Amino acid sequence: MDASVAAVDYTYPWSALIRQFKFRAEPGLATQLARMMASAPWAEPALEAADLVLPVPLSPRRLRERGFNQAWLLARALAPRKADARLLLRWQDSPAQATLSREERMRSLERAFALEPLRRFNGSGQRVVLVDDVMTSGATLGCAAAVLRQAGVAHITALVLARTPLPGSTT
Repeated sequence: MDASVAAVDYTYPWSALIRQFKFRAEPGLATQLARMMASAPWAEPALEAADLVLPVPLSPRRLRERGFNQAWLLARALAPRKADARLLLRWQDSPAQATLSREERMRSLERAFALEPLRRFNGSGQRVVLVDDVMTSGATLGCAAAVLRQAGVAHITALVLARTPLPGSTT
């Protein structure tokens, strides 16, 4: 990734609100949360410059369980004309990333992402904003970005609602 932007730290009260949005089936919060993301420093210029805004996809099993992809709802609210939920796919299911170490996350995400094989995507020179709700270690976003980079994408910005505070940081 070339840059990452987070609207808030994943701490109270934001962590509780995000869990409500994500796990209590409250997708109606997406518009307000996306506004908050767009107001983060550097978010607006990244969205304006982007050719595509892509959500981090869920595995088919996780999507069936939850009933919606929270990253897709955020991406669509952030940039409806640039958002595309069908280009980047998640082929492999992996354990909940929050339960794993960074090394375990990277291992569990190897080959988890791919581009839709029926689309001829040439990312050469394109700018992409990759959207997710929470960034912990950055492993998920990094693995998804690697697939885009292999397709020739020139610049990738991760835009997340919340970032887990780094060790030693004060919030």
